[in-house]
Parts: sequence; C-alpha cells; structure tokens
Amino acid sequence: MSKGLSHVPPIKVRVPDADYHRDLISCQVACPVHTDARGYIRAIADGRFEVAYLIARGPNPFASICGRICGAPCETACRRGKVPKVDDDGNFVGIDRPVAIRALKRFACEQAGPEARTVSEVIDSVTHFVPPIAARADEMAALLRSALDGKFEMAEGQKIAIIGSGPAGLSAAHDLALMGFHPTVFELESVTAGMLAVGVPAYRLPRELIEKEVEVIKALGVEIRSGTRVGTDVSFSDLRRDFDAVIIAVGAKSSRSLGLPGENGPGVYGGVDLLRAVSVGEKVPVGRDVVVIGGGNVAYDVARTVVRQIAFDTARTAARMADTSRVFLYSLESVEEMPADTIEIVEGDEEGIQRENGWGPVEIVRGDDGRVTGVKFRRCLRVYDEDRKFAPVYDDDDTQIVPCDTVLLAVGQAPNLDFLEDGGNDIELMRGGWVTVDRGTLQTTAPDVFVAGDLAHGTKLLIDAVASGKHAARSIYQFLTGRRLEEEKMTSHIVLDRYRRERGYESIRRVEVPTIEPEERLEHPENVVELGYTKEQAMREASRCLDCGVTPVFDGTRCVLCGGCVDVCPTQCLKLVSLASLDPTDELSGVIDGQLGDDIDLDENSAILKDEDRCIRCSLCAIRCPVDAITMERVAFSDTWRTL
Repeated sequence: MSKGLSHVPPIKVRVPDADYHRDLISCQVACPVHTDARGYIRAIADGRFEVAYLIARGPNPFASICGRICGAPCETACRRGKVPKVDDDGNFVGIDRPVAIRALKRFACEQAGPEARTVSEVIDSVTHFVPPIAARADEMAALLRSALDGKFEMAEGQKIAIIGSGPAGLSAAHDLALMGFHPTVFELESVTAGMLAVGVPAYRLPRELIEKEVEVIKALGVEIRSGTRVGTDVSFSDLRRDFDAVIIAVGAKSSRSLGLPGENGPGVYGGVDLLRAVSVGEKVPVGRDVVVIGGGNVAYDVARTVVRQIAFDTARTAARMADTSRVFLYSLESVEEMPADTIEIVEGDEEGIQRENGWGPVEIVRGDDGRVTGVKFRRCLRVYDEDRKFAPVYDDDDTQIVPCDTVLLAVGQAPNLDFLEDGGNDIELMRGGWVTVDRGTLQTTAPDVFVAGDLAHGTKLLIDAVASGKHAARSIYQFLTGRRLEEEKMTSHIVLDRYRRERGYESIRRVEVPTIEPEERLEHPENVVELGYTKEQAMREASRCLDCGVTPVFDGTRCVLCGGCVDVCPTQCLKLVSLASLDPTDELSGVIDGQLGDDIDLDENSAILKDEDRCIRCSLCAIRCPVDAITMERVAFSDTWRTL
C-alpha cells in the first residue's frame, strides 16, 4: 500500500487545541446554521429515520426544501471526499467522493417531515413504531415551542415588520415568533416564499412542499400578507411608525444588465424575470431560438425552464418541431470554471441545452425592424488572473454571431429598494443600491431597521439566507428587550468501548441520486427530476459517512511507541517519526518543552503524527494497541443561545 499512497500529499501536523475535535466534524462546521449532518446521516444508516428528521429540522425551518435544492456546503467540506482511494493491489487511484448529504436530508424529511406524518407520531414512533400519516403544522409548532420552555426569556409581544417572504424573511419570522414577538411578513407576490416560489423551477422544488413548510411558520403565529407592495399598498414610513422594528429581506430579485449595444428593446429579458413569469403562470416571452447568457445555477434554471416550455408547447399544439427550436447557453467560463453545480451542467446537457464555453457577449444584433436576430460573441482566453480575481482577457479577432430571436440574461441580480424613498432617508446606501450594514448585528444606519438574506451578504445559498434571517432575529431581540444573547458552545466526549463500523464501508462507492429520464422530464414543466433515494439506497449511502464525531484519542502517558497502530492503519494516516524531523513551529516547540523539557535530545524521542484527512474511523488502531493507549471517543457539539 505504501507504493500507491506515496503520491498522496504529506501528512499535515496540527497541535490539538480547544476547537480541534469540533473542527473534525467538518460538515457541521461548514453549515451556516450548524446542522448536525453527521448525526442525521448516522441515524439513517441505523434505520432511525424519525430521529434523523428531528436532528435535521432542529436548526433549520426549511429542512425539507434544503433537502431538494441546498447548495450543500456540508458536502464540499465532507471528509469522505478527501480520503485516498486504493485498488486491490494497494495502488493510489484518486480521492473518494463526499457523502450525498443533501439527498440524505431529503430522504429523512420524506420519511418523517411535514410531507410524511404528524410530529406527535414521529415522536411516538421512535419508541412505539407508529406508522406514518399526513403531517399537521400545528403539532410541529407545538414541538418547537416546547423546546424553549424554561430555557429562554420571552419578549413581550413587540410587533416586527418583515419585508419579503423568502427564506431569510420567513426564517427571521420563525425565530421571532418563537422568541415571543408578533411578526408580520409583507410579500409583493401573490404567493409566499419569495424566490423559492417564483425563482426556483417546480421541476426542482414542488410547490406543495413549499406550502407545507410555510404552514408550520404560520402555525407559530406569523402573519403573512401576500400581494402587498411596500411603497404602494403600505409605505415604508408607515411600517416604521406602526412596528417596533423592521427587517428588509427583499432579496436581489432584479436582473442585472450588461450594457451591451442593442440590449434595450424587445426580445431581451432578465433570466429571473422569466422564471417569475413561468412560476406565476404568465405568458412566457420566448421565441424559437433562445440564447441564455451566464454560467451559474440561475442560468441553468433559466435554460432548463425554457427547454421545458418549448417541449410542452410543442406537445400541446404541434406548432413547432423539436428540431426547429434550440436553446443555447453561452458562458464566459470554461466548463471546469463554471459556477453552476456539476449536476446542473450534466442534466442540462442531457436535456438538450447546447452549451458553449469560453465566449463573452459583445452586442445584441437587431434587424431593421428592431427585432433580435442574433448575439455577437468574442472568444474569452482567460476569466481569472493569477490571484483568482475576475479579469477576463478576450481575443477580439475571434468572434461569431449566433442567430436567435430571444436573449435571456442570467449574469447577476440586484435589489430594488425604491420603497425607501418614503421613510428611509436615514438608511445609507452603497454603490449599486446595496444597504450599508453592520455585519455583527445586520443593523442599518437606522437603528430600528435590519436586513437579512441577499442584502446582508450578497447573493449566496439558500442556507446562508436562512442563517442571516435567524441572525437578524437575534439582533432584534437584543435591540428591543435590552437583554443580551450569548452563544453557548457545548462539547461532549463519550468513550465508546466497542466501537465497530459496517463491514466494507470504506470501499462503498457513492450512490447516485436516481432521476427520471430526460424524455420524461420534458413531458411536463413540473415533472420533478430527482426521484430521491429508496430506503436501501439511503442506508447504503449513509453508511459511507466516516462518522467524524468519533475519533481515536491517544493517551501519551500509556503509549509505548511500539508502532502497532501505524502498522495496522489501512490509509497510513499515522506515522511514527523522530521529534528532530518535525518543523519546529512555536506551537509545537511549546508542547515539546512543556511535556519533555527544553534540554531533551530530539533524536532520541519520537512522536506519532495523525493526518485527519486520511483517517476513516475504522478503530483498528484502538483494537491493535496492546496497552489500551487509544480509545474511540464520540465528540458532539451544539451551539445554543441563552439570555443574559
């Protein structure tokens, strides 16, 4: 095995500190709301699906929705995706893939979430195995309230206005209601949930699922006024007068323009505008040949939505033949650099989107009658400079004109804050119309006005919006009650006497999430692409989790440096070395001096190094140790808020 693993990067050394074991649970650390992904995945592997759901739902009011569309920073951080893979001969053949955390969250929610059964039966079924029935939001609300009984000093019913019912606004409303406030959400659209309802296509996120998540928030006492435009139906100054605090969570819902020649006029539309039109049932303004400009997830949402609209229209009217309608997606970046998720690119290719990488738009070409006839592009030689800053370089001699009749721009979004003109003069704005924000409190320059979501951190992931909404709620609590909230970090260590893993777990390859066939996807615009895992698939994929909350803990006072743990380690994450061979950092030198004295002979003393990125928690080292110097311990952490 050493022959193959010699190509793996050298072992990294870190002297354990107070956060060492917390940092090992990288999926939970990476989640903006610190969801214990390891916890619910291991529960799935054990067949405890109800427990898995309760763990996933705890910090996240949109757990079911995140199971469908979250960008999953937890998967990016997953340590399974850093473990070397070897073949049967011990040769290094690459790096393993992360656990499918998002898909497993969906599975847990489908088994025991609002789309599955009532919460009381979820709790009963943990011990009594009650069969699932339909969910009821009021029972989930009761469970959430009971979790705070006696642990939190409630507010006194102060009224909070929230502008925008997207994930940030509703997450803020969710927590504010639990804290004892009376939140009222004002939503421009006739439907609730902001961009979840009018920006995310139904083939990714079923609308009935959104309704079920929102019903739980309503059951907490949140009032939602849909179809209400702040600035027209109610003024911003009225909100500040009638409510104790205001949260602006409108999101960046306006499509950005590129300022290209010919851009203004018929036939050129914003990508998010098209997504909204489709979601609310308005006529879709697309022609026969469509060019989508952009390389992110929104660009793919737009392109894949157009493909479905064309296919559906063709099937209904036979007015167009499939080979006479085309959807192009032109991206500045190469396919490796595209910001879109890999699955979006793959599924877009499967559905017939004609992807062209490395081209930047120069001009929207129009005919004598003013209609779009094409887009002129030039070759992009480089998108980023050596410091990975956006600095595109073009070849102006390599150009092409792509014939089309419709252009959709998906190159970024910006907020619309026109309603601040009446009552928001004390709110400072930055360039581009973004609000000046205190990052620590999400407070604007007006003390009673806060922001959440895109306005707080720019356009990011759904789970980031959820985190910022919860952050704004905590800040308002402190602002209006005068009571300080403190984050309380709890870390526990439990020794596991006979810890064992599933047989062969280290060699199981990632279970791909099943999807419907491309032809079936195009039969109806709302056909959901992902089928989700079966019970067997979910448990198999969950068993790939390395259970990073369990770790070998070494007792240096008992170790006899026999090297048995090093010999038995299947991934060579352990290494016995001379102290003289280590790079003497200040931190490391302090540990050596503190334990062995500053006059020791480094050549005569040894240390065992451990590379956490290679450790697969197999426990073979603990089993092999002849003096019981190694124990397998479960480390768990949680961050809770308490009133001071």
